[in-house]
Amino acid sequence: MNKKKLVLFSVIGSVIIFIIAAYWYQQQQQHSDLLNSQNNAGSLERKTAMVLGDDRAAVTVVEFFDPECESCRLFHPMTKMLLQEFEGKVKLQYRYAAFHPNSDMAIRILEAARGQNRYWEVLDLLFHHQPEWGSHTDPKPELIWTYLLEAKIDIKAIKDEMFSESIKSILDQDRKDGELLGVRMTPSFFVNGEPLLQFGYQELRELVLKHLKN
Repeated sequence: MNKKKLVLFSVIGSVIIFIIAAYWYQQQQQHSDLLNSQNNAGSLERKTAMVLGDDRAAVTVVEFFDPECESCRLFHPMTKMLLQEFEGKVKLQYRYAAFHPNSDMAIRILEAARGQNRYWEVLDLLFHHQPEWGSHTDPKPELIWTYLLEAKIDIKAIKDEMFSESIKSILDQDRKDGELLGVRMTPSFFVNGEPLLQFGYQELRELVLKHLKN
């Protein structure tokens, strides 16, 4: 066997070993995530979290999201679609994972808007305008105040409330729970306590269906 063939076989062998190792790591990581969520089930649902859907629903989807996350923005209408498809059977609980630079500010504004019963309107505004205020290359979080003016929200009340101890405690609790549950990316979903291990809308829908059949 000549030298070129030896090198070729060596490269192919290395690639195969890498693929096997990567697959093994993924399986081990998924198993670890599943065990982690089971061991920390008490960290999933909190009474302070905002909920969409019927409180009596058989299936609870917990979403850890970041208002500055592009994937969260894309998933936002999909989760609403999921609730519409399984109306009365599924509820969605929103938890925070502030991984981006301006997320903390946006979440505080969002939580302060809850006091004016405008949480959902502000959440939609944040996602709709996210490419402007949350740009990765040129973020302009100060624009959020302009959007709130357009929505006729009391800005002074938001500024007075956003740094309150109650909002701080919600952010601190969600951060702590996210760490315990191994939340490393957004959005991260848990369906009746089971983590969504393969990211995607169809995968989320199938996991919901699995628990509806149980």
